[in-house]
Amino acid sequence: MLMTLLNVVYVEATCWEGEPPSGQRNEIIEIGIVVLNLKTLERTDKRSIMVHPEHSEISEFCTRLTGITAEEVASGITFQEACDLLRQEYHTDSRPWASWGDYDRKQFQSQSVGDIRYPFSSRHTNAKQVYADAYNLKRAGMVRALRNAGLPLEGSHHRGADDAWNIAALISKMVSEGHWPTDPLQALADDLQEMGLQ
Repeated sequence: MLMTLLNVVYVEATCWEGEPPSGQRNEIIEIGIVVLNLKTLERTDKRSIMVHPEHSEISEFCTRLTGITAEEVASGITFQEACDLLRQEYHTDSRPWASWGDYDRKQFQSQSVGDIRYPFSSRHTNAKQVYADAYNLKRAGMVRALRNAGLPLEGSHHRGADDAWNIAALISKMVSEGHWPTDPLQALADDLQEMGLQ
């Protein structure tokens, strides 16, 4: 039976005030993930996965923005290990998932090269776009969306796990108000279950 669980993902990546230094590029350094039950609207399994970058270093600007230090990521796991962990513990290759915008999806795609397999299913929802369309906002940054929704900003902004937690709260609001798109596969599973065929 298909689950009613949604993985909510938010990443932090190496960044600089201007262009990356020669030979460096944006790499994921933290993966925040929260599991949202779309029926009960309960948020669980909040987790921060620190990832050691292989082709870039943590800049002072990055630490000021995120609070993440070079020492923290030095003890992190590799990107490939992180992708394996996501598949094994969060079933990311089969479960639907969401992020705030398309940056997270594209960053995972750009780093999933060679032997590194993209860890997610194709069932991705851009929660930022859904929110903007649902509430007629031209700009829907996460903090602005929380204010618009009357929800508190919990934890630290620009930390993966905290931002995933806050995005899951916004998705919960959209689900409760009928604005979240229905997963056709889940709808089929629910119908089959109601008919006693599952």
